[in-house]
Order: sequence, then C-alpha cells, then structure tokens
Amino acid sequence: MNYFSSDFKLGILGGGQLGKMLLFETRKLDIQTYVLDPSSEAPGKIGCNHFFQGDLMDFATVYNFGKQVDVLTFEIELVNLEALEALELEGIKIYPSPKTLRLIQNKGIQKDFYLHNNIPTAEYQRFESSSAMISAIQNNQLDLPLVWKCTQFGYDGNGVKVIRALADTNNLPDVECIAEMMVPFKNELAVIVARNVSGEIKTYPVVEMEFHPEANQVEYVICPARIDANIAQKANDVALLVAQKFNHVGLLAVEMFQTHEDVILVNEVAPRPHNSGHFSIEASYTSQFENHLRAILNLPLGNTESKVAGIMVNLVGEEGFSGDVIYKNIEKILGWDGVTPHIYGKKQTRPFRKMGHVTIVNEDIAIARKIAEEVKQTIRVISE
Repeated sequence: MNYFSSDFKLGILGGGQLGKMLLFETRKLDIQTYVLDPSSEAPGKIGCNHFFQGDLMDFATVYNFGKQVDVLTFEIELVNLEALEALELEGIKIYPSPKTLRLIQNKGIQKDFYLHNNIPTAEYQRFESSSAMISAIQNNQLDLPLVWKCTQFGYDGNGVKVIRALADTNNLPDVECIAEMMVPFKNELAVIVARNVSGEIKTYPVVEMEFHPEANQVEYVICPARIDANIAQKANDVALLVAQKFNHVGLLAVEMFQTHEDVILVNEVAPRPHNSGHFSIEASYTSQFENHLRAILNLPLGNTESKVAGIMVNLVGEEGFSGDVIYKNIEKILGWDGVTPHIYGKKQTRPFRKMGHVTIVNEDIAIARKIAEEVKQTIRVISE
C-alpha cells in the first residue's frame, strides 16, 4: 500500500501531546491523518488533516470515526474497546490490537497476565472495591505498607497511593483496585520495545526514571540508565519477554523496578509512545514516534541506538497556579547548548499537569544531568 501523498488514512484516537508528537512524523512523510479527541483545544488538532471532537469512551463515536480510516491507532488506553473489536471484525486494521489493549487497560487483568505468563512482578491482591481492601487491612489479612492502585482510569500518578497506615486510606475512591506489595528498589527503569506487523523487533536503551515524591510523576528520564551492563541486559531481556507474551504491534513501554538484590520486576506497561521515550526525539537515530508509525504500517524499523546521552525533564504545572499558562524564564534556556524545549499546546495549567518537556543532550551523561537540574530550577510553569 502507498501511504505517502496518497488517499491512505491513518486514524489516531486521542489528540494530546503524544498524538501531537506522532503527527510531526506523519507530516514529515505526508501521511493523511484523522484525529478524535474530547477537547476542542486538543494539542494535536493543529497537526492533523481532519479533526473530530468526541468521547473516546462512547461506542458510536469511536466506531463511526474508525469506519473512515484504513489503520487505527491510539495515544491513550482509555478508549471504547467494544467499538475497536467491532471495527476489527469489519476489517479495519487496529494496532496495537484490541486484544492486547484488553489485557492492559485494566491493571488487575494486566497483573494477572504477568502471573500467568511467569513475568516477574511484585506480589499483589485484587479487590472489587477499596472498602474491601480496607476491611482486609483492618482484619490483618493484608500487611502494610502497600501501594493502592485503581484498576482503571488512572494516569500520570493519579489512581496510585502509598498506604503506610490505615489513616492513609481516608478519601480513597471506592473502586476496583489492587493492593501491591511495596517493593524496596534502587532504580526505576524502562525499556521501549518496537515491533512491526511482520514481527521485526527492536528495543531502545534502558532508561532510568526519577520520580516526584508527591505527585508520583516522572521528573527526569535518563538515557542511558546509570546501571551495570548486566543489569541493563536483564531489563532488556524482561522487556522482550513481555513484548513476546503480549504479541503486540507498535510500541510497548515496559516500566520496571530494579531491587536491591538486582532482581528486575515489571511494574506496568503502556502500548503506545510513552513519557519515558521522549528523549529519543533529540538523542536517538529514530524517535519513538517514528518507530511507532513504522511499526503499525509494517515498514522497516529505524535504528533505536542513541547518538548521544539524553535526559528529559518534564515541565508540569507548579503548585498554587491554575489558569492561562505562562512559561516563566523559558527564554533563558533557549541559549543553552543541547537544550530543546517542547511545549505541548495546553492553554490552561494546573498543579502537576504535564505541559511540556525539555530534552538535554550531551556526550557526558553527568554534564547532561547537571544541566537538567538547572533547567528544572529555571523554568516555572505558572499562570497570571
């Protein structure tokens, strides 16, 4: 099939920042794109050929949108699965497949999948509600500390809470959840796996993630991870095992813990471009977004090696500010070598909302990390 400068239509469910960055690659190759997003001000609106506003969880909306395109992909997991399954039955190509998404969309089902496929992961219990989990704690059937996770609709740190004492369960939403044993770890790692329709598979270098202690959001992504080569190989092998079991097409971001005993445990996965792969836009030979596009169109995958060390800094809304966004001091970093800001196009900021990121590249990872700290301390995402 001719994808370029043709009548071929690629549909993308979701027009957030991930969709916007994917659209940079489609525009580079002149691929016609259709985007569906709930917001009339979606960041991806400006980059696509045809934009539709609508609810991603509504069957008719997703189904009718999908009927207009040749291949359908998504930048967010919270989409109507039944509509995707109906479209697939009618011959619309959907990557990653609804079958893969059904295993991942619910974190309880995702954890069961790891258990049944001998994929190393932290011990856990599933509960039909948070109140059932609280009862188990009260009856000494569940040990503290633990990590509470809602099974659906969590994102960017929402839907996750560390429970160290019974009082920490106050104000938890009473939803289906998992209680995960708290894992003492020394590093949080991630590997992006790219796999095309024909089965060609490549991995990006292992990255190290540093998280904000309160928001549970990634603050820094460091590539390559500052770990021993044998640990990197272990993490890469586990990521490939996960990809093999899911049999996915597209990108699969595999987030992992490295314990103090150097055991690698899978935390969770995302079947799409991911925050942990943004460094690849500047630091890699082929960005994660280009390789996602190549994978779902069954084109040869690009080189996933890094040209240079890279660190990504997330730009999130500062606490205490909500309203029209201002990127204070951004002009200062524009004069720094190897520093590239990405502004997502969200007009309204609020505390901890992802508003952009900055990539820092340098031949010396230590220097890049130092500059990343300076970037973090310089830019403030605030409002009037």
